Amino acid sequence: MIGGYDRAMSNIGALEGTEIRQLAAGDLPLFESLMSMFGDVFEEPDTYTAKRPGAEYVERLLRNENFVALAAIDNGKIVGGLTAYELPKYEQERSEMYIYDLAVVETHRRKGVATALINRVRALGKERGAWVVFVQADQGDTPPIELYSKLGVREDVHHFDIPVDD
Repeated sequence: MIGGYDRAMSNIGALEGTEIRQLAAGDLPLFESLMSMFGDVFEEPDTYTAKRPGAEYVERLLRNENFVALAAIDNGKIVGGLTAYELPKYEQERSEMYIYDLAVVETHRRKGVATALINRVRALGKERGAWVVFVQADQGDTPPIELYSKLGVREDVHHFDIPVDD
């Protein structure tokens, strides 16, 4: 377990002026803003905006108990966000939380927004019986690697994308 787990959990929501909100069914406009923010921060606008899913798909996704979308909102504007998936395990009665995307706009970096988002996922994981939260970082992407190293244990693994079409 990560040292200081309970202390970190007690600081959830303590980020002054910034609300960490879990998106739910009916939050389509917020979800679309979250997608735009991811596209801007990752400098991949086409990935996040060119082929957006329809409203029915998004509503179904936001109702899915294994999907988590969090938005960090400051003065009515999304300044950060995180998406994650709860992965039920088969070898034991437990799950893992996988952080899929995490981004913070440049003006709000190094202010605790990413940590607050991660801590919210940790709290959700604890409530759901997860034993760990895991996340990947690209080699050479120093800021997230430094942040994740403060919060958890690093594992060096290889990632492979295997296409479904030949």
